[in-house]
Parts: sequence; structure tokens; C-alpha cells
Amino acid sequence: MTDLATKADAADSDETGGGIQPENDTVVLDDPGEPALEWAPSEPQPKKRHLALWIGIPVGVLLLGFGVASTILIAPGVTIAGVPVGGMTPGAAADAVQTSLDATTVVLTTPDGEVALTGADLGAVIDAKALANEAYGEYPFWKVGAWNPEPIPGTVVLEPDEASATLRSAAPALYIDPVDANVAFDPATGAYGVVPAVPGTGVDVDAVGAALSEALAAGEGSITIDVPSEEVEATITTPEAEAGAGQLNAMLAGSGFYIGEERTVPVDGATTASWMTVALDEAGAPVITADPAAMQAFIVGLPGAVNRSPVNAATVINSGGAVLRTATAGVAGRELPTTDGLADQFAAQLSQGNAAFQLPVVETPFQTLSVVRLLEVDLSEQRLYLKENGAVVDSWAISSGKSSTPTYTGRYTINTHLRSQTMRGPEKDAQGNILKDAAGNTVYYETKDVPWITYFNGDQAFHGVYWHSNWGNRMSHGCVGMPIPRAQQVYEWSSNGTDVWIHD
Repeated sequence: MTDLATKADAADSDETGGGIQPENDTVVLDDPGEPALEWAPSEPQPKKRHLALWIGIPVGVLLLGFGVASTILIAPGVTIAGVPVGGMTPGAAADAVQTSLDATTVVLTTPDGEVALTGADLGAVIDAKALANEAYGEYPFWKVGAWNPEPIPGTVVLEPDEASATLRSAAPALYIDPVDANVAFDPATGAYGVVPAVPGTGVDVDAVGAALSEALAAGEGSITIDVPSEEVEATITTPEAEAGAGQLNAMLAGSGFYIGEERTVPVDGATTASWMTVALDEAGAPVITADPAAMQAFIVGLPGAVNRSPVNAATVINSGGAVLRTATAGVAGRELPTTDGLADQFAAQLSQGNAAFQLPVVETPFQTLSVVRLLEVDLSEQRLYLKENGAVVDSWAISSGKSSTPTYTGRYTINTHLRSQTMRGPEKDAQGNILKDAAGNTVYYETKDVPWITYFNGDQAFHGVYWHSNWGNRMSHGCVGMPIPRAQQVYEWSSNGTDVWIHD
């Protein structure tokens, strides 16, 4: 091929070394017969590269990112409960701690083999969020002096019920259920006694939690321990059952059918207990179910024990109308109109722990009758009459005072009662003169231990006589003497204030 011709004013090649650039990018050959060739367009000049700026921008971005990161991350070398959390945000650290705890395994060595349970199985939790916030607050990334601090401890917590349920399901042989205390009626004592509680056996959940804490803190995936057993207390303890039995026995002590404050128809403990079925709630309080049908036969018989006619009161008065005593207390009559529905009502009341049932009786009031009592002595007859409202209720012979020491006539009232007394007084002759001895001293009589003395006029009284039995004749120093049993009768029949009439 013929060499390419060049223009005389053509410039040297440019800094890119691209060759001679002809005008209009067209080359003319010396030989017109040769075909014409066109140059490819020349390469554009390369742009200047600002290397320093290209390098500077990414480094600035990196430095800015580092600065921002240092304000939100935990310092390197920080561990929480044995879990490395350096360079993490508090949220990520909390997740990492809980995730590690969930995966940590406790292997229990049991007589039947090994049982492996993870923290997640046991529902183990740790306050990871609070610990992570604490770590970030104490050891932020930007605080270089806080890097690689002492480990932050954490406590693993197991929810007792959830963990126990998991452990029991995984290793039922490790559990012996406790037996609750109970109460039972003892016919020999007539009272409720206590069947004591029997403790059971279970796994110490706190010890399992401590093992998880230990494994987590050591950074170990699992830990093998012997079964940490503990005594499991019954839900209803013996003291609680004893308190429940006390409530039941207090109820039995007052069991019965009442009219007001009167326990009119008592019901013994064995009978009341036979009407009830007793259980204890979780606090040991009695839960009573009573059977109306069981008590119906007893209730049908209540009218026979309750119904009565009224008893009128009797008071003793004297002729002046003063009440001296109540001879007979008045008693109201009463009637139980029906027993319909009482069994159901009493059963409902027993279920509430109340065995004192008020009977719906209808009462009939009593009347009060007054009796005027009189001790009448007829000296001419030497006889004593006991009268009520003017009618003689009893009578017997007496010995009144001799003519020299007469029993004085008149109307008197009883004023003193003495069970026994020694009586003493001057002796008198037939004319009533006081006797003297040779020395001129008064001669006295003395009678020891005179029984059942009822005084009515000064030193004159009704009394018993043991030194003679000459009734119907005047024998005394002025008193009204009589047989000892009759004197006791007067003593008890008369009250202070009872009328006495002595006449011929």
C-alpha cells in the first residue's frame, strides 16, 4: 500500500499520541486510483481527575458514620450476664442476652436418666432491657476509657408455676404431691378432729434458675446438675385445718332450735354432723353442704318439744297490797304453727356456718294472780291457820305463852327469819313477876339452838320446839311454839311483811 501523504503544516501528535490529524478528517492518496480511506474519529481528551477530592469524600463519610455509631453503641468488651454485647445497640444487646438465655440448657440428673431443658422451655427471663440500658449508660462506645470493663451480672428468674409445670411434665417421677390437711367428725369425742397434712416433694425452681444464671455467666451452652429437690407444702396446712375444726366445733356447741336466747331444742354434735358434708377451701375454712332430707324427721317432732300452755304468775302480797314474793313465775304459752320449709331453711343456715335456728313460734301471754297470805293464831283454840286470800290452806295445834308470859294479841307482820338461835329471858311467876334468887339477882331461863325462828312482834316469834310435845296447851314464855317440821313450814311459807293476826 502507498504511504499516506502528510500536510506540511501538520502538527506533531498530541499528548495522547494519536497521530497526524488532517483537515476534515480526510486523507488524499498520491495515487488517484487507490480507494480513499477515512480516519476513525479521534479519542476525546481525558478529563482531569481530582484524586484528593475522590479520596476525601468516602473517608469523611466513614468518619461521620463512626462518630454517629459511637453515640448509639455499647463499648467494646462489655458483657451482660456472660453475653458479649460490645458494639451493639442497647436493643440488640437485650435481644442477644435473652436469646442466649433461651438457648442455655440445664441437664438434670435423675434416677431415671437425664432431663435437658432450655431456658425457653422453663420460661426463664432476665431483665435484659434494663441491663442493656445500664451497660450503654455506663460504657458507651465513645468513652474509650470504659472499654473492656468488668462483666455486668444478671439474675435469671423462673416463674414458679410455669417452671414447675414444665419440670413436672418433663420428669414426673421427681414430684410427689402433698396431701392436704382435712377435718373429720369423731363420734368418740363428739367433735371434729384434724387429719394432718403430708408434705410432698418437688424440684427447687430457684436452684434451677441459679444453675441457668451460672451457665449463662460462664458462657456455657449447658450445665448438668443433680436434681435440687425441695419439700412442697400442702395447700391446706395442718394449722389451717385446726382453725377450720375450731369453727365447726364452736358451731356444734350451740347447735339447736332457739326461741329468743333460749336453746329450746338442743341438737347434739353427732346429729348435727350427720346432717352435713364438710370440705375445706384453700384457706382451711369449712365449706358446708347440709341435707334437708336428713333432718326432716327431727324437725317434724319439734312441736312436741316446743308447744306449751301458759303458766300464770302468782305473787304473794300482804293486806296492804305490797308484793312480798313471786310464788310462781309466769310462763308464756307458745306454739309452732307449722314445720313446713324449716328443713330447707335450717340447711341453708348450716351451710353458712350457723347452727342456731330461731323458731317462728306464736306466744300466748300469761296472767298474774295475787295471793294475800295470813298467819292467824287463835289463842282460844291454841291453833295456827295458814290462809291465802282468806281461805285456809293448812292448820295445826300450837303452844302459845302461859298466862304469866302471854302471847300478845294484835295484828303484826313478819320481820325477821333466823335459822337457829339460843333464846334467853327472865323467869316469871304465875302473876307475871320476875323471879329473884336468894341474893336478889334475876333468874333467867336459857334454851339453846331453838330452830326455825320467824319473829313478828318484838321478841315473840313462831319457832320449833324440841323440849316438849304438849301441843294445844299454853307452854311458852310468849312465843308460838310448834313441832319442828311445822316451824320450818312457817319459816319458808312466810316472807318479811306477811300479815300475822293473834286473837282469842
